[in-house]
Amino acid sequence: MRRERATPRPDWAQKVESHGLAFHRTAHPEHLPRPYWDESVQYVFDMDEVLALEETVEELHRMCLQVVEHVVTTGRYHVLGIPEWVAPLIEESWRRRDPHLYGRFDLRYDGTGPAKLLEYNADTPTALVESSIAQWYWLQEVYPGDDQWNSIHERLVDRWKQIAGGLPGPAHFAWTNGDETGEEVMTIAYMQETAQEAGLQGTAIAMEDIGWDSRRERFVDLDENEITTLCKLYPWEWIVAEPFSRSIPHAPTTWIEPIWKMVLSNKALLVLLWELFPGHPNLLPTFLNTPANLTSYVQKPLLGREGASMRIVLPDGAEQRTEGDYGREGFVFQEFCPLPDFDGQHPVLGAWVVHDESAGLGIRETAGLVTDDTSSFIPHRIAL
Repeated sequence: MRRERATPRPDWAQKVESHGLAFHRTAHPEHLPRPYWDESVQYVFDMDEVLALEETVEELHRMCLQVVEHVVTTGRYHVLGIPEWVAPLIEESWRRRDPHLYGRFDLRYDGTGPAKLLEYNADTPTALVESSIAQWYWLQEVYPGDDQWNSIHERLVDRWKQIAGGLPGPAHFAWTNGDETGEEVMTIAYMQETAQEAGLQGTAIAMEDIGWDSRRERFVDLDENEITTLCKLYPWEWIVAEPFSRSIPHAPTTWIEPIWKMVLSNKALLVLLWELFPGHPNLLPTFLNTPANLTSYVQKPLLGREGASMRIVLPDGAEQRTEGDYGREGFVFQEFCPLPDFDGQHPVLGAWVVHDESAGLGIRETAGLVTDDTSSFIPHRIAL
């Protein structure tokens, strides 16, 4: 793994926008001199390196599924701060094997030692359009003789084909009106496109426009059509906190992602992974609501997003904090493992999983210690 400089295409902005990355301007703070999509640099990998990372990702995913089984079997939902009334829904969903679609592991990797899991975005992962589409077209135009760790699109279509046969009809694809950047709208639109390519027809809807028909005991759209399948870019922890969530047990709606993914979209997952697989080379020691014996650590809220509400205690005792309102459910304390330094920038590898298989890579980097909404997306290639 190495970082190389390159000359951006003169019309790069128009091209990435034409490929669906229309939010690259709005989702990035305007005052930053560096764009969100930055093809003035790139990360280059060897094929053997990527194959090894793929194996690591799939092993981590299998371990995460074992954590779900552990939680369902032991009833340790309290570790994750999951409400008691939700626990039976998770158990039923898991036992039914409700179909899951995708997720993104965030990894610390420097090209030499083993990759370390930072967190798993298993419910509403973003950076999908840029990982799947924008960087693939960049590769085809700029480095047509090279390869890329990227089968995300094909795997999504194939997975939708597997899922579609068990669905009762068309699907609805939902985002929230609270999204001011357009990122969620474009991401869920891309998800709908992959489903349609697989033969599953869909309708777009805002979460705020979903209604409840008390007579039929069904969720409905604005035309009173029943929502039989809902693919949402809206986190489960928000859903179960809203009044209409109490109707979920009464409706036969298929949810994508399924509610059992609440176990994986919670940073207490990192605590349970370390408990079940202590000393695993791809894990960092992580504890719930206490640093235990850690002297240098990152304090993360169980349900935080975009690097908000974090506290970092460095080896020299210095501290850094990020702003945010998360943390009411509690925190995890993960051993501090500094991101690698490439020319003063610190990359995080976003390794994608579709169903149960490794599917691709997206890289974000920042000059700071925390990968937040000021980070830039950097394309990658595999040198052949």
